[in-house]
Amino acid sequence: MTTSPHRLDPAGGCPHADNARLLAEGAVARVLLPGGIEGMAVLGHEALKEFLAHPDVAKDARHFTALREGRIPEGWPLATFATVRGMTTADGDDHRRLRSLVSRAFTARRVTELRPRVEELTETLLDGLARAAAADGGVADLRRHFALPLPMSVISELLGVAPEFRDRLHQLSSQVVATDIGPAQAVAANRELVAVLGAIAAAKAEAPGDDLTSALVAARDEDGDRLSHEELIGTLVLMIIAGHETTLNLITNAVRALCRRREQLDLVRKGEAGWGDVVDETLRWDAPVSYFPFRYPVRDLTVDGTVVPAGTPVLAGYSAAGRDTAAYGPDAGRFDVTRPRRADAVRHLSLGHGAHYCLGAPLARLEAGIALERLFTRFPDLDLAVPESGLVRHAGFVGNSVRTLPVRLHA
Repeated sequence: MTTSPHRLDPAGGCPHADNARLLAEGAVARVLLPGGIEGMAVLGHEALKEFLAHPDVAKDARHFTALREGRIPEGWPLATFATVRGMTTADGDDHRRLRSLVSRAFTARRVTELRPRVEELTETLLDGLARAAAADGGVADLRRHFALPLPMSVISELLGVAPEFRDRLHQLSSQVVATDIGPAQAVAANRELVAVLGAIAAAKAEAPGDDLTSALVAARDEDGDRLSHEELIGTLVLMIIAGHETTLNLITNAVRALCRRREQLDLVRKGEAGWGDVVDETLRWDAPVSYFPFRYPVRDLTVDGTVVPAGTPVLAGYSAAGRDTAAYGPDAGRFDVTRPRRADAVRHLSLGHGAHYCLGAPLARLEAGIALERLFTRFPDLDLAVPESGLVRHAGFVGNSVRTLPVRLHA
């Protein structure tokens, strides 16, 4: 492992070159977080798989030494990841209690029932994408007109969030997950996000509907021990952010990959791979979340020969693990849609592992699979309208994608 910590660029950028360099030195790396806070990142596939399921690794920020000692300033850009009250910061019985409250919305049956609505939304958005391109010389931003509104609409409908709130919720959630944001802006974004979601919850208390927010409000009001108000708001924060940001990046990254590698798209069209294979290979090869904060060892742990001290904030290095040659072989850096079907295929970790495996994974797969199939069926010649080098990367090192994706719908 390198002797000096690797500084994670708050402005983000493509993570893969740095990941390869760090992985060459070891599966665990010391990193420097914004504000000079030292942490660690687990990058190797096998090391990350072990770490994510380790019984002595916690999510509750009371184990975060620097936070407990008062060394984390107000407005720290990663504070929400540590302090929000919800599933992602709970352990043991608390985690199981909170997860059970929302799990019914993401059962296999409920997700299957959502397919017609996802298909309907997809077709409507493709119409809008065509109109946007027609109004601008045949070019449109696929991220803005298609990859964003699809998952945002689905999660908003599940939560009962009215359309007029959705654009602002996306803007606020993007600021909350950004790592290049200033303290004052971070505090303001968090406060406004909590206020907007609090107003939505209050409206549902007055007029409940057949949606997840109403069910959570009922759980809070019926039994405060089952769900506190802070946990209710924290759960809504998690659902809004995780419910659309990850799928937004997944769809965007898949389209980029297929446009750059037309031979892979041809394999799907010839039936040698499916759209589900495209989704899985994109998750592995260009994970929508690069470094996810945080986990904390409750005692000193040795991970792949490296000691991770108790109380250290540890990032899950999903984008690095997805291209780990020790797990995926010397061609780990190659996008190959037939890889998930191979007998020697290794299951990627980009949706997590263990007790905190992504609850919305089946819905994300459904949305992305339908989106990609309908997109390339409707526009078989769709291609990038600018060189790959001209795409501006996502702000921050948590999310992994580009800010815009200009595409030309017809050759």
